[in-house]
Amino acid sequence: MSFDGFRPATFDWFAGLEADNSRDWFGAHREAYDHEVRGPLTALLEELAGDAPVWVARPNRDLRFAKDRSRPYKDRCYGTIDGRLYAQISAAGLFAGTGAYRMDAGQLTRFRDAVVDETSGGALESIVGALDAGGLDVWGESLKTAPRGYPRDHPRVALLRHKLLIAGASAPPDAARGLSRDACVEHLRDTWTACAPLLAWLDEHVGEGAEAGAKG
Repeated sequence: MSFDGFRPATFDWFAGLEADNSRDWFGAHREAYDHEVRGPLTALLEELAGDAPVWVARPNRDLRFAKDRSRPYKDRCYGTIDGRLYAQISAAGLFAGTGAYRMDAGQLTRFRDAVVDETSGGALESIVGALDAGGLDVWGESLKTAPRGYPRDHPRVALLRHKLLIAGASAPPDAARGLSRDACVEHLRDTWTACAPLLAWLDEHVGEGAEAGAKG
């Protein structure tokens, strides 16, 4: 299918799921999910991906270790281009972002060493400051204090505490019109372009994890 935007029906679907997150409801509204949610998101990513691979997550939550099993379906639909550029559609609208979604032990060590280094750490601080000034959000799961072996009073301790680092922005839907094709394409492109310096910094100073390297 071609991408023509997210219609109000997309957000009506999410409202229905919020009210009744059950297998019976999802089964009865599976066609709307395919045509109004997953289908358009997949088409949008494929249009922007060129030759890069596109991946879209399944709607089912992994309940094997979940404390709450009463909601078997995710309240968002998300995917990536080349495993790096992330997009998500939900009741809140269209989110675009990128960054280090998870870092293994080796990546975390490289990240932290780069943060405390005056040159690379200063560069990351400037990138994060520019993203914040441009209206993007930068966040990630953080430790309560500096990791072991690093100074608690380091001037970049807020960055040093991160276990992952993500930047992005959301485009909310219009209640009557949803999100138009042009608005979605522009939002993804503009956000990913703004985040490019962060992604380049991570590529240079953190690199791929051991699992990715093993896959070669």
